[in-house]
Amino acid sequence: MTKATLFASLALGLAIFHPANAHPEGDHKPTATIPAPAPKDGALTGQGDWVYQTVLNWGRIPGQEHIGSTHGGVAVDKSGKIYVSTDGPNGVIIYEPDGTFVRSWGEPSRRFHSLSLREEGGKEYLYAAAGKRVCKLDLDGNIVVQLNNKPGSEDLGWTNATAVDAAPDGTLFVADGYGTNLIYKYAPDGKFLGKFGARGKEPGQFITCHGLTVDTRNPERPLLIVCDRENLRIQLLDFNGKPIAIPITGLRRPCATSIHGDLILVAELAGRAVLLDKDYKILTILGDNPVEAQRANFGVPPQDWKDGVFTAPHGCAIDQNGDLYIQDWNKWGRITKLVKTSAK
Repeated sequence: MTKATLFASLALGLAIFHPANAHPEGDHKPTATIPAPAPKDGALTGQGDWVYQTVLNWGRIPGQEHIGSTHGGVAVDKSGKIYVSTDGPNGVIIYEPDGTFVRSWGEPSRRFHSLSLREEGGKEYLYAAAGKRVCKLDLDGNIVVQLNNKPGSEDLGWTNATAVDAAPDGTLFVADGYGTNLIYKYAPDGKFLGKFGARGKEPGQFITCHGLTVDTRNPERPLLIVCDRENLRIQLLDFNGKPIAIPITGLRRPCATSIHGDLILVAELAGRAVLLDKDYKILTILGDNPVEAQRANFGVPPQDWKDGVFTAPHGCAIDQNGDLYIQDWNKWGRITKLVKTSAK
């Protein structure tokens, strides 16, 4: 396999379909009533010490009614800028923390299904999975490395990649969540290092390994956090694919995770998000949608959105201040910012 083949020219990914029907709700329920906010404020969501307030009208683009179909991810760089992927002509959109539009990368960055940001050698890079290709980009949107799939091959045999992330040394992990249910491993230069996983319900097996996050909080034991979506659970694996633990089950179709200190934010396609502690216990349930018909529903129109209530959380991120960003899978495009409040 030549480098020219690995780093082929830019090609658009394909649109990916989510079934709208949701799996049964897990066994975790909210434990507190949320007080009604003042009319001028955004809605509150959460329980106990973990109540968050929505930031009204966050992420609007001047002159555009909607940002474009969202079926992707969210990432935050060291300066605090927020990156949101869309399937529309904006492609990747960059915002200031207050929601001010900075710029978008346009057509070449459409249909990025996942986003993750990593620092290597003092420089930040964005990693994106887009079905038939996986990209490493600088923060100006230039592609540094690209892998194009080759179905049936040993090294590039993934068919519909849903997530990619990188270890501190640049080692790449690609989750083929809409295809083989394998995770592919590459050296920083794109050299194939191996693959692991299978379709199934046993540890180390997946039914839609949809999201993947590299967890280096313990540098002596770095892990992969895998959203095993249709098994309704999260799995932890080492970098060689050895199953370490299944720390939580009964989730509502987990799609993506984001780490901030001891906290882990999980976007769940079936109408809510949860914040977990370091032991993967639920601290708070966010935006739980009581209307089952809206859960995991791509077509919920803007007039039916409710502040502080999600329809189909697909991507998520936590910034340096602990503020949360949730992207719904939605035809018109929806991104929500949540800020922790002292209200109980």
